[in-house]
Amino acid sequence: MKKSLLLLLPCFLFAASQKLLPNTKILYLDQPKSATTLDEFFANSKVYLRLRSHYIAWNWDKENAKRKDNWGYGIGGSLTFKSAWVHHFGITTALYTSQDPWHMRRSDVGFVKTGKDFFSRYEVAKGKGFGVTVLGQSYLEYKDDAWDLKAGRQIFTSMLAQPNDSKMIPNTFEGVSLQGKKGSVEYKLAYFTKQKLRYKEHFHDVVTYGKDLDGDGRITGYEKWANNDDSAVNHALSYVHLQRAGKSVHNRLLITQLRAGYKSLKTTLNASVVPGLFGLFAIEPRYEIDLKSGRIIPQMRYIRQLDLGAKDIGRLGIPIANLKGDAAGYRNPYTLYGWLYAVRVDWRPKASFWWARVGYSQVGDHADIVDPWRGAPTGGYTRAMSVYNWYADTKSWMGRIVLDLDKAKLVRGLQASLRYIIEDYDDRKPGVQADAHCIDLDLFEKVPHIDGLYVKLRWGLTRGTSATQDMYGRTKADPSFQEFRFEINYLL
Repeated sequence: MKKSLLLLLPCFLFAASQKLLPNTKILYLDQPKSATTLDEFFANSKVYLRLRSHYIAWNWDKENAKRKDNWGYGIGGSLTFKSAWVHHFGITTALYTSQDPWHMRRSDVGFVKTGKDFFSRYEVAKGKGFGVTVLGQSYLEYKDDAWDLKAGRQIFTSMLAQPNDSKMIPNTFEGVSLQGKKGSVEYKLAYFTKQKLRYKEHFHDVVTYGKDLDGDGRITGYEKWANNDDSAVNHALSYVHLQRAGKSVHNRLLITQLRAGYKSLKTTLNASVVPGLFGLFAIEPRYEIDLKSGRIIPQMRYIRQLDLGAKDIGRLGIPIANLKGDAAGYRNPYTLYGWLYAVRVDWRPKASFWWARVGYSQVGDHADIVDPWRGAPTGGYTRAMSVYNWYADTKSWMGRIVLDLDKAKLVRGLQASLRYIIEDYDDRKPGVQADAHCIDLDLFEKVPHIDGLYVKLRWGLTRGTSATQDMYGRTKADPSFQEFRFEINYLL
C-alpha cells in the first residue's frame, strides 16, 4: 500500500490542468473523478497551483489632502485541492497569499486605491506586515447530475455577487449554496453568514461598515477597515448606527437566482436580500437575433432596491441614501428605496475576429444602489475600470470593441478590449463625483510556447470636469486620473 501511494504521488501533484480566461477567472479543465479505494482517491484528486504577480500604479491629475499618487505590488498565488468524489461527496480547499514587498509607507495606506487589494489596510494599521495569507475556500460538496450543494467557505457567482478575481485573491463567502437545473430552468440559492473581501485575512459581516472595537460609540482610525469596507458599501449601515437603531450587526445575505430560456430568449431573475435592511430585485432578459451576417444580441437589466428596515436608521436623523453618508440633494435622504436600469446591444459578425457593444444605464433619482459583494450593478453594461457609476441620478453611455488578434493571425495568443464610457453624474449632489469620460484598454495574452503562462495589461484614463459646482456653490474635486496594471499568471 505505501509503495502504491508513493507511485501515485507525482500524478496527485502534477496532473491538474487549468486555463485562464481574459477576466482572470480560472477554468479547471481536468476535474477530479470518482474513487472507491484509497489508491483511487489519491490518483483522482487534483492539486492546482497558480503563481501570480501584479503591479498597479494610480496617478491623480490633481493631488490634494485626500488624494495622493499611489501604487502597489503583489506577488503570491494560490494552492487549490479538489478531492476525488466518494459517493458524490467531495472536498475543496484553497490557500491564497499576496505579499507586497514594494509598497508605500505605512502612514500612506489610506491613500492607496486599487493597489490596496495586495495587503490588508486593517492589519497594516495595527502594526502587522504588508501581506495577506488566508484559507479563502474550504467546503464540503455533494454533487450529482441534477444539483450541486456546497457548505463552507466558497466562491459564488451570481448577478450581484461575484469573486471578482482581478487582483490577487478572490472575494469569497461563508455559508451554504445550492445550484442545479430543473428542465429548462437553472437555479442558484445561497445563504451566506459572512464574506471575505479580496484583501481581508478574516471573514466578516456581509454589509456592516466598520466596527467599534474600543466601545466608545465611534468608528475611528483602523476601526473603519475592520468589517466590510468595500468601495461600494454604504457607510451609514455602520456598526454604530445599526446598534443605535436596534439592528443586528451580524447580517445575512440571501440570494435566489433563476434563469429560464425559450427559443432565442433567456431571462434571469435575481433577488439578493439582507433581511431587516434592504433587498435588490432584478430581471435581465437577453434575446438573440440571427442574421446571415451575424448575430444581434439585445439585453436589459432592471434592478429595484427596496428598503426592508434600513429606514429605522434614517428615523434617527442619519442620512442613508448616499453610499458615503452625504445625502444632501437627495429626494429622501433617509431611505434606501431606489432603482437602476441598463441596456446593451452586441453585434457579433459571423466568422470574425471582433465583436462590438453599445450600452446605457440610468440610476433613479432616489438612493444609491448598495452592492458591496463585487457584482457591480452596471457591470457588462457601462462600468469603467475602478469607477462606481450607480449613484443616484447617474446616466452612463458605453461603446466597446473586442479583438481576437490571434484569430486575425496578427499576434499569437493576444486578445484586446477597448471601452469608452461617458458618465453624467448629478452636479447638485455634493456626495457624488463630477462628470467624467473614461477610456479602458485591456490586453490579454496566452504566451506562445510556454504552456500555462499568461500576461495581462490594463490601462485606464479618466478625464473629469474641474469646475463643477454643487448645490452649495462649492467646486467638486476633479476626478481625473490614470491607472496602469500589469499582471503575470503561471498555472501548473
